[in-house]
Amino acid sequence: MSTNVTLLIVMGVLFAVGIYLLLERSLTRVLLGIVLLGNGVNLLLLSTGGRRGLAPLYASGTDPAEYSDPLPQALILTAIVITFAVTAFMLGIIYRSWVISRADVVADDDEDLRVSQQSPFDFEEDSPVPEDTTEFDGDESVPASKTNTNTDPGEARA
Repeated sequence: MSTNVTLLIVMGVLFAVGIYLLLERSLTRVLLGIVLLGNGVNLLLLSTGGRRGLAPLYASGTDPAEYSDPLPQALILTAIVITFAVTAFMLGIIYRSWVISRADVVADDDEDLRVSQQSPFDFEEDSPVPEDTTEFDGDESVPASKTNTNTDPGEARA
């Protein structure tokens, strides 16, 4: 199985640019990043399919190695549908954000900023716990009134 180097380079560029765009604050750039990542995944699945072969329909006398694998094709179709659904969802979010605030950029939330500036120390969770929490040591665990010095089991019942 030989892989086309140009296809791998294009796939790497699509992944790199897609991830870079996902890290932006503009929702439109996030959408473009999702689309580019989806196309990169499609190329990745295409390259895993191997070489081109015969259609995966059974014909007697044909060597099984000559058939092409239909699984990558089915996965590409699934990835296309998922990318389309996420794109439609993101378009809805972008439209709603534009209608409400006339902005495409996700702003910092004041509550998130306040929480991020707090100390990470929580007294209940981060306080030291003593290693030995038991109250009893050795022979002191049995009270003196319960100890039996008799060796005869008959006398203990009486």
